[in-house]
Amino acid sequence: MQIEILGHNKYESRKERYMNETRENPLGEKKVTSLLRQFAIPSIIAMLVSSLYNIVDQFFIGRSVGELGNAATNISFPLSISCVAIALLFGIGGASAFNLTMGRGMKEKAVYYMANAAEMLFICGTVLAVITLVFLEPLLRFFGSPENVLGYAMEYTRIVAFGFPFLILTTGGGHLIRADGRPKMSMLCNMTGAVINTVLDAIFVFVLNMGMTGAALATVIGQIISCGLALWFLSHCKSVKIERKHLRIKSEYVGRIVSLGAAPCSNQLSMMVVQIVMNKSLTQTSHIEISYAP
Repeated sequence: MQIEILGHNKYESRKERYMNETRENPLGEKKVTSLLRQFAIPSIIAMLVSSLYNIVDQFFIGRSVGELGNAATNISFPLSISCVAIALLFGIGGASAFNLTMGRGMKEKAVYYMANAAEMLFICGTVLAVITLVFLEPLLRFFGSPENVLGYAMEYTRIVAFGFPFLILTTGGGHLIRADGRPKMSMLCNMTGAVINTVLDAIFVFVLNMGMTGAALATVIGQIISCGLALWFLSHCKSVKIERKHLRIKSEYVGRIVSLGAAPCSNQLSMMVVQIVMNKSLTQTSHIEISYAP
């Protein structure tokens, strides 16, 4: 009789723990159709808003600097695609590993995937920024920059590179926040950065006449503020609590994350190759004779 009571209590405690976890994260209990509406719509809005970074820069640069300024942003665009590739590698990979592990009821292990993914996002972003700054001119020439565009491209990319860690952590962290059951918070991070970028672009480029430098600074400031929001949401997860011990990088977690995020990452890398080939093709077929004047 005592064994039966203990077994019943154990079953009740397990059931209660499961109900608590599903209340914290709706992915465990809601209908698929409801989840699609709840998660897909904010995700689509976030992706559309993210594209505003490049569109807004192109608009303000085109009106103030001209066609060579627009060409410069296209030359540096493969680096932006690289940021998205890294963000998807560890963002989608980490989110998938986290949700799969949570679905198995292994909450203590799942938090390591989220923490390791977030840390790898920032580390890889920092490495990419350093590589870009050290090899800036050779990279831009490799991306297809002609001589009359190179000055503008270097002026813009030299500043934007400082925002790579923040851009990657915001983009990838959005997937982790979404995996925690908060798609609207993920959307908020993207929208905040885009709005700030738009406002500062108008001030820096049109009011202060800062040209390429102003557009780049507006972009980086928006990315830093978005990253701050993403970090705050990640440090206040609903379903898990990230502690310092979870930030210890372990190959078993990183390997699993990379395996799940490799597909979307490779898709972005292929887009980067297409962009580079297109830049080189346009360089060979177009001849713009306007010289760079800093």
